[in-house]
Amino acid sequence: MAATETQKPLTEEQQQELDEVFERAGKALAIIESYDQAKVDRLCQAVAWAVANKKTFTRLVAMGIEESRLGDPESRMGKRMKIRGVLRDALRQRSVGVIEELPAKGIVKYGKPAGIVACIVPTTNPDLTPAGNAIYGIKARDVVIFSPHPRSKKTSFETVRLMREALVREGAPADILQCLTKVNIPMSQALMARADVIVATGGQPMVRAAYSSGTPAYGVGAGNSTMIIDETANVEEAARNTRLSKTSDYGSGCSADGNLIIEASIFERMVAQLQAEGGYLASPEEKELLRKAMWDEDRHRTPDTVAIAPQQLAAIAGFSIPADRKFIMVHGDGIGKQHLFSSEKLTTLLALYKYQGFDQALRMMQAVYEVGGKGHSCGIYSFNEEHIHRLGLAAPVSRIMVRQPQSKANAGAFNNGMPMTSSLGCGTWGGNIISENVCLKHYMNTTWVSVPIKEDKPSDQELFGAFYDPALEA
Repeated sequence: MAATETQKPLTEEQQQELDEVFERAGKALAIIESYDQAKVDRLCQAVAWAVANKKTFTRLVAMGIEESRLGDPESRMGKRMKIRGVLRDALRQRSVGVIEELPAKGIVKYGKPAGIVACIVPTTNPDLTPAGNAIYGIKARDVVIFSPHPRSKKTSFETVRLMREALVREGAPADILQCLTKVNIPMSQALMARADVIVATGGQPMVRAAYSSGTPAYGVGAGNSTMIIDETANVEEAARNTRLSKTSDYGSGCSADGNLIIEASIFERMVAQLQAEGGYLASPEEKELLRKAMWDEDRHRTPDTVAIAPQQLAAIAGFSIPADRKFIMVHGDGIGKQHLFSSEKLTTLLALYKYQGFDQALRMMQAVYEVGGKGHSCGIYSFNEEHIHRLGLAAPVSRIMVRQPQSKANAGAFNNGMPMTSSLGCGTWGGNIISENVCLKHYMNTTWVSVPIKEDKPSDQELFGAFYDPALEA
């Protein structure tokens, strides 16, 4: 984020838009706060269907890719299933009145709105992020103001417009959902400073701005998704899932596989199977061309290489690959900040590493996260429960996927129990306040009502154990 841009004051037009948006949001909030559970659930269904039906989402996907020049239309269509998953999770929970009772503790919990939510929309998800945040926001009886990325603002505005129309058809205020039009970094910062809570999905500069806004914020951390593939792995399954993860929306997601750490005894088989799945193994000369194309002299990732087809990536680097290849692979030449291929790539490129003995695999995994992506996610292809357990103990990440394609599983899937979301908290490792998927509870306030219960007071002997000395209490 350029300092000169962040220091720019709002224009008169921007200030007027922001003032009007917050005035309308306050009025809408006063209305939605009065809705019962059945009403908010119906509104969630209405706004979800308005954008998640196949005909509409196809149009939004095409619009977003044309506007941003990022992403793959075929795999991005799958993201409408994520909207269904968010809706499923939202509908299965209570958010109005009593939301949980714990009789043994004498506790009853009541759900309350968080208020005005500022949602920062990334350019890679101009349709999914507004839809998911709208569902959770409405379910919590919040109002949501979206700040779209300038590169895909028309798509986000159209997504919000469709959901606003759905609200009106149900007799609810359209201004429960609003989208800024005069967007830039200062406008987003001003929005965040005035909201009650922030959900910031996007680049690290914007996430840091959210945390420094003075407003409670849920941010996300950078990814550098890494999979360990041990000698018990089903190589065909691992290769297929790697292809699914790596190619989803041309690797634009921070959950997309970036590094494979493969046991030596199956390394060649795995590489061959990855090639069968559409991988192109770059030669040493091509690998050097890729390095020069993807990172500048200051080791910063080149924006033009993010989320593009492998043929386009190869062309930028200065060579060509067959039209049927779906991603590019390079042999890793080491792990560390000086080894750029061990960092986050956000495109259709994958680095391969060989290990001998699971202890080395764990050391290599930890070294990857010292380069970047600590707190985000990793995974393993293994049927060895001890290996899975050891990775669970050792990995400095918030989520580990076992035998699953990360980019399709981390943020929730219909065949795992992860909460559905488009925002992944990365804990203190990643500079975030939460180490879980951002979901409904993060859009709500909760009131705990406590009544007296039978006293639950252990004796000093029970509490202090071997350290207790009754003589010191005499």
